[in-house]
Amino acid sequence: MRIGDAAAAVGVTTRTLRYYEQRGLVTARRTPSGQREYDEEDVRRLHAVRELLDSGLTIADVRVLIDILDALPERPAVPPVRTGPYADTCVVPQVAIRRLAELDARIRGLTEVRDRLADRLDLRFGILVGELIGLDAPLSDASAGS
Repeated sequence: MRIGDAAAAVGVTTRTLRYYEQRGLVTARRTPSGQREYDEEDVRRLHAVRELLDSGLTIADVRVLIDILDALPERPAVPPVRTGPYADTCVVPQVAIRRLAELDARIRGLTEVRDRLADRLDLRFGILVGELIGLDAPLSDASAGS
């Protein structure tokens, strides 16, 4: 199938598919006239890439996992927990744990920035700002309930 059909099948734009190709996540075959062609296996891989990206992994993370993606069945069952001497060599939990730690750090940082902004707005403008955006309490109190 051509790039437009593959993009539609995955739910992305043709520009996104070209970007994925540039980043090494998929390799399109070319027709004699130079047009990109994708097959069902490429579409399956692209769906897996989208799922991983939508789960919060980065392009670099997915690049590390790409060989594992190709080895998976179309809808894999939950794999058994690996134990034994080689359990810590599996790259999937390493990538996932690192990414979760990065996301947790970003969440903490954004929460701190949000709280500082709310405190400064509350100190400067009081309940007026909260009323303007539909809060019943000062902005610094609103974060305590969430």
